[in-house]
Parts: sequence; structure tokens; C-alpha cells
Amino acid sequence: MIIGDRLRALREQKHLSQGQIEKRSGLLRCYISRVEHGHTVPSIETLEKMCRALEIPYKLFYEGENPPILPKYKAVHKAPSWGSSGKQARLLRKFCNLLGRTQESDRQLLLHMARKMADHRTT
Repeated sequence: MIIGDRLRALREQKHLSQGQIEKRSGLLRCYISRVEHGHTVPSIETLEKMCRALEIPYKLFYEGENPPILPKYKAVHKAPSWGSSGKQARLLRKFCNLLGRTQESDRQLLLHMARKMADHRTT
């Protein structure tokens, strides 16, 4: 799910314009448009402002009426992994954003190619 698409769908569902969200949230209408079209990735603080403006706290982050049950993870202390900070993190974020826009069939093709490449390296 792309967050911008979800924001636009919720805004339209409530019959609100971007201008009305601008007045309610204090965010510029042009910024709201950039988020909705996937040109910009909003911060958590921005998402909170959008949720308050849409009067839908937390619903933005899941589909359906009830929040999903989150898995419990044990804290594991290990060295930072690739993409956890700096230039690598920006590249990984951009890659995830672009991958989120692809069709399922294209993602399956990319995964298949990656598996073939990984298999080739191990032999």
C-alpha cells in the first residue's frame, strides 16, 4: 500500500478538498498534493497532522476496521545492516517507494530474477 494513495482515498471518502486539509493541518496544499501523488515521503509528524485533519487517528496505517495484530519480536543486538543509515538508507527508501508502485506481476518477475542470480552465485 502506498501511503499517498491511502491519504487521497480517505480524503475523498470524507469529501474534503486538499485546501480544506491545508486549513485543518497547517500543511501547504502543494505539499499535500506531492504526498498524495507519491513525489514526497511524509514524516511521522506530518502523518499525524494529516490523521488529525482527516479525523481518523491510526486508520491511515491499516486497512479495515480493526488494527492488525503485530508480531512480537525479540530485541537482537547486532551490527547495523546495509541501508540502515545515510546514503544507503536514502537509496533503500527510494527503491522501496518505486517497488511499491510496480504491479504484482512485475514484482514477482524481479523476485524470480533475484533468486536466479542468488542461486547462480552459490554454485
